[in-house]
Amino acid sequence: MPLITSIFKKQKEKVEEKEAHLDKDEDIKTTAPLQADLSTQAEGAKILRKKTSPSATHTHPMVKIIEESKNPPEEGELVDGTVIEIDKSSLFVDLAPFGTGIIYGREFSNASDIIKKVNIGDTIAAKIIERENEDGYVELSLKEARQALIWNEAEEAIEKKTLLELPVKEANKGGLILVWQGIAGFLPASQLKTEHYPRVEDGDKDKILQELQKFVGQKIDVLILSASPKEGKLIFSEKGHEQKEKGEIIGKYNVGDIVEGEVTGIVDFGLFIKIEEGLEGLVHISEMDWGLVEDPRILFKVGEVVKAQIIEVKDNKISLSIKVLKENPWVTAAKKYKKGDDVTGVVIKHNKHGALVSIEEGVAGLNHVSEFGTEKALREELELGKTYSFKITLFEPNEQRMTLSHKETLKSTKTEDAT
Repeated sequence: MPLITSIFKKQKEKVEEKEAHLDKDEDIKTTAPLQADLSTQAEGAKILRKKTSPSATHTHPMVKIIEESKNPPEEGELVDGTVIEIDKSSLFVDLAPFGTGIIYGREFSNASDIIKKVNIGDTIAAKIIERENEDGYVELSLKEARQALIWNEAEEAIEKKTLLELPVKEANKGGLILVWQGIAGFLPASQLKTEHYPRVEDGDKDKILQELQKFVGQKIDVLILSASPKEGKLIFSEKGHEQKEKGEIIGKYNVGDIVEGEVTGIVDFGLFIKIEEGLEGLVHISEMDWGLVEDPRILFKVGEVVKAQIIEVKDNKISLSIKVLKENPWVTAAKKYKKGDDVTGVVIKHNKHGALVSIEEGVAGLNHVSEFGTEKALREELELGKTYSFKITLFEPNEQRMTLSHKETLKSTKTEDAT
């Protein structure tokens, strides 16, 4: 009978004898520890050497392995071993040359789902939780080993940027919950690709949740962004894969190109246009029209097909302009107006800086609040939607800048009346 098996058999018999004794009288405490330990293997190796060596200089291979093994694995490390026996409450593993490992008690129960699939002769990975217990066995955990292997796999997936197709388990106001290898991870809404991002008009969190709940039960392609074994947390991103694909698509386009696409979403700050499958561009509200645009939804509708020009390609994002495809009214205005001219204009907006006044379609200037002392006084004198006389105090058509003065016009009028 091989030495390791013989030693293992003796150790197992002692454990069974101890368990039987405890079953008969649970109040009796074992006072003398069982003496089967790793030194038994070393002693056995010596005996084996005497029996098999014709001379004192010859060393049996097993003895040599044991003697040369100077760095046995520590607690917390993962080890591989061969399953040599399985019974109702224990599983034994050959960890030669470091001894015999055992999985029993709570660890056996915790790993029952794994152990059901294990057979004698299989090689398994386990985590050392005690280097040597009182019976001389190396105590192991399959469950902890499984978890450790999963986190190692997660780190590898991060490094290799492995694409995973995972089901969405649930949604909350911040994003989606996905499950990978039995571990629940979080996909923040900010990490959703463009076409999946919830475009909610006023950022209402309840509406955002409604949009995100549409993904529950669906499978989406994601990358693992970060893994924290201590906290048991995984963070996913849908953007990594999208960025790679988008980068390849964007390479076909340049600043100045005119594109045509469907309006896929409208928000307060602009609208999204689908240029082609997997690629959208943003038209900022300031690039929709030469005139003032306060609500994009008045000018555009989802599903509408529009033309736009690419004005910037940066960080895998495309910025578009619709207004540059229209005639610039400031070019015409440059031929008609100059600083000091008296003009009439309509008040189209109030803000903390003053009143925005349009002197013709697409050409507007600011009458600063300082001319009236307070914002309230300005609003009372220059009512929204009404037409007044102004004097141009600054005119830079190339920069599309103009300032106006209502008071200066009044002064001029009074001077003319006095003469």
